[in-house]
Amino acid sequence: MKAKLTLKTLTAEETAKVTGGVLEVYGNGGTKNVSSVVYDSRDAEEDSLFCAIKGERTDGHKYIADVVAKGASVILASYVPEEAKSAGDFCAVIVEDTVNALGILSGYYRDFSSAVVIGVTGSVGKTTTKDFVAAVCSESFNTMKTEGNHNNEIGLPMTLFSIEPECEVAVLEMGMSDRGEISFMTKLAKPRFGIITNIGTSHIANLGSRENICEAKLEIAEGMNENGVLLLNGDEPLLADKNAFVAPEVCYLGLYSKTADYKAINARQNTDGMIFDILGDGNAYVNVEIPTLGRHNIYNALCAFKIGMLLGMSENSIRRGLLSFVSTDMRQKIYPVGDITVIEDCYNASPESMRAAIEVLVSKAQKDGVNPCALLGDMLELGESSRLLHDQLGQYAAQMKIQKLFCYGTMADCVAEAAIKKGVRAEHVYVCSDIGKPEVMAEMVKKAIEPGDILLVKASRGVAAEKVLDALKASYKNGCKK
Repeated sequence: MKAKLTLKTLTAEETAKVTGGVLEVYGNGGTKNVSSVVYDSRDAEEDSLFCAIKGERTDGHKYIADVVAKGASVILASYVPEEAKSAGDFCAVIVEDTVNALGILSGYYRDFSSAVVIGVTGSVGKTTTKDFVAAVCSESFNTMKTEGNHNNEIGLPMTLFSIEPECEVAVLEMGMSDRGEISFMTKLAKPRFGIITNIGTSHIANLGSRENICEAKLEIAEGMNENGVLLLNGDEPLLADKNAFVAPEVCYLGLYSKTADYKAINARQNTDGMIFDILGDGNAYVNVEIPTLGRHNIYNALCAFKIGMLLGMSENSIRRGLLSFVSTDMRQKIYPVGDITVIEDCYNASPESMRAAIEVLVSKAQKDGVNPCALLGDMLELGESSRLLHDQLGQYAAQMKIQKLFCYGTMADCVAEAAIKKGVRAEHVYVCSDIGKPEVMAEMVKKAIEPGDILLVKASRGVAAEKVLDALKASYKNGCKK
């Protein structure tokens, strides 16, 4: 990712002062102002600041000579290798932790923008909520949002560096795998509004319990400004006590809570999305529409609706924004493949999002009068709870009357056994434990599925279940199954 600096340029001296680093000069030094920030050597260009990051697969310090040759004038690094010291004219800012220093520098840069920052986190739905909020805000403001999966301790700083002078609202997604990560990001971004979509079981392997996950998510309040408002899921018991939060103001949103400040009622499904009413701020907003299926998406839309109101937008503008929502790639994409319908939801998976996706599948199948089938892959990062949670997934698939179940990944046997025990006919359950052979799973689907069936495909990102879909698409010609 490359971030062009348009709010202001940076100098080597300024970078050293802000990060607390030691400035080293090589050759004639980097005399020009920095106009872009990169951490991938392939993105380096004239007058770049290159941040050398040591990762699991490679060490950015190995590429310092290469980026200097491309014209990078400032290097943020823990050290400069001997072979790079004579590579050209550049300055190096030497720090102990380059990721931390990159973040500090981005927080400094962010302060030159007057944009209202909205921070979004949660175990499930944060990307969809970010997209809903950005869609609404874009109706009235020049709006930017986190792109792709740039929601971690490297991606968020790079997004901050990408804020442009005309930006009025920045919607920033904050992911995490352990404590302290959201605290770090929110203190850089300084959001006026914060959103916690829910508390699930993602990353429970690192954090040990949902209670610990909740505490980690609540770190978002640490960076909020004094006029901030924290939006919380009112149907989540772990978020129920307002007095537990160090936030200027808290607003609860929900579908079931009697005390929610914003509540969605009368939810119903139409052909391509959901319709519901909202009670909030002493008003009733009737027949609010969103162009995506699933009751879980109503929570995401509620957050966007409330943010619009907090920003002083008109009701009509907010409604238009909700209707303009487009889901991110590989999230609930519904389209035909040959003579079946596919719900592609391959971006990620957790127990909560699996259940939500199955509910969407069954609801659409009932409305269309067709059979619901599901290809369910492994849910990752569940630690010691993995087998139990995959067992529960199989039970839930049976409970929801999935007609044909395709189990994919190392936990496929666990899901399959649980589903069969709870009533799915064994001859309608198919298992492929090797994610390195997507064509095998695709062949099982091709042989078992019937014309008109609807198939959900969902798994954690590391499973790459979209490869099964690619193989399945290749097995169809001229709209007919071969």
